[in-house]
Amino acid sequence: MALDLRLSQKQTQVMVMTPQLQQAIKLLQLGQMELVDEINQEMLENPMLELAPPPDSAEAASKDSMGDPEYDQTPDSERREGDEFAESAGSSEENVREEFDWENYLGEYSSAPSTSLNVGSHENPEETPGFESFVAAKTSLSEHLSWQWRFTAKNDEDLVLGSAVIGNLNDDGYLMSTNEELAQETKSTPEEMAAVVARIQELDPPGVAARDLPECLLLQLKRLDLDDSLAAEICRSHLNLVEKKDLPGLCRALKASKEEVVMAIDAIRALEPRPGRAFNNSDSIYVTPDVYISKIGDEYVITLNEDGMPKLRLSKEYRRMLTNKEAQGETKKYLNEKLKGAAFLIRSIHQRQRTIYRVTEAIFKVQRDFLDYGVEHLRPLVLRDIAEELGFHESTISRVTTNKYVYTPQGLFELKYFFDSPINRFQGEALASESVKNRIKQIISAEDPQKPLSDQRIVEILRGSNIDIARRTVAKYREMLGLGSSSERRQMY
Repeated sequence: MALDLRLSQKQTQVMVMTPQLQQAIKLLQLGQMELVDEINQEMLENPMLELAPPPDSAEAASKDSMGDPEYDQTPDSERREGDEFAESAGSSEENVREEFDWENYLGEYSSAPSTSLNVGSHENPEETPGFESFVAAKTSLSEHLSWQWRFTAKNDEDLVLGSAVIGNLNDDGYLMSTNEELAQETKSTPEEMAAVVARIQELDPPGVAARDLPECLLLQLKRLDLDDSLAAEICRSHLNLVEKKDLPGLCRALKASKEEVVMAIDAIRALEPRPGRAFNNSDSIYVTPDVYISKIGDEYVITLNEDGMPKLRLSKEYRRMLTNKEAQGETKKYLNEKLKGAAFLIRSIHQRQRTIYRVTEAIFKVQRDFLDYGVEHLRPLVLRDIAEELGFHESTISRVTTNKYVYTPQGLFELKYFFDSPINRFQGEALASESVKNRIKQIISAEDPQKPLSDQRIVEILRGSNIDIARRTVAKYREMLGLGSSSERRQMY
């Protein structure tokens, strides 16, 4: 068979993700704080977008008096329209129209904002200093030790050797290098480095620059003048028995009474096994709820959180340039493109808010008992259930519930928390796995600390409560809750 090269044409249909659709999907899966950052970035890049005046400003009052229509996009008023955006974000079947008469659209499109709350009352909010401008940075362990060593070092060479030791400490304050390695790094002798390490171990916090846990504890006991105590003897030779919680074995090994051993163990427990813990610069991550659910009378009311979200509108100046035919040529083309992007962004934000509202509403129609009674009454729920009820794609529900948080009378939860696999019961409806986890946590918290319950015993207690569960499932849930096994939970006395 002869092989040759030729050109041929064929017509096929493919689904293409337009840039507008990609932006809409991206906005849908962003959290509250991420969305604010995205809007601020779009405002920097698109001159057609600007902040709307606060509702109580003179400009807003004059607009209302002239009868300028508001672009009201409350969830209740929009529910009848059909969520085209959510369907397209899930299945990628809707094509966003690229060609549109944007000049005529200006006559109908209002310049009202996309959200109901403003960033603030400042004319230029970007010039307002943030809260972080008034908060001092947290001192690290390295900075704390270096500050002390500058007052302790005898000369410049001593300062260099001490800096090498401090630079080899981990976040917990333990020294990760040997004296030989430090000597090679600083071109000194191991004996010199050993002397410098010993001096750094005298700095604050107590126990710093130790190479293992026993040395760390012994350094702290030395500060307390307990280096010859029973607690020090335990740290030197018998920490393995403390780990095993073998109180009789400790009494035999130390030839001491139970009361003396208990007092020594209490002294050890008062020590800090990780001296650098207080200096760990792990900032707390604050979660901003996307939705609030509050109880008014016998009904629960869903409110979208738009606090801090910029109010957007189309720039009056640039709209005037287009409507009055002042822009020509490349300028007109550029402004039309930016106008198209700005209008789609505002529409996408509205659709995002409405979709979150509808999904939240559908979730809590199923989880009403959770709002009334708590986690024990959480019902099994999967993405498909909500997708079928709302007519969305499952991936749309997944995007809406990822990194979105809801504040309820029972606390703050991620929306994904309410989608849970079922645990069968011997009789009656299945339970959500989170309900069973909470039940396991309650059982363990009520146990005798000196005689903790085994996983098999917890299975028997749950079966007595009409819950059909395997022992390995109990072990998995216990580990997910951060609870140790029965031997790890057992207390010595």
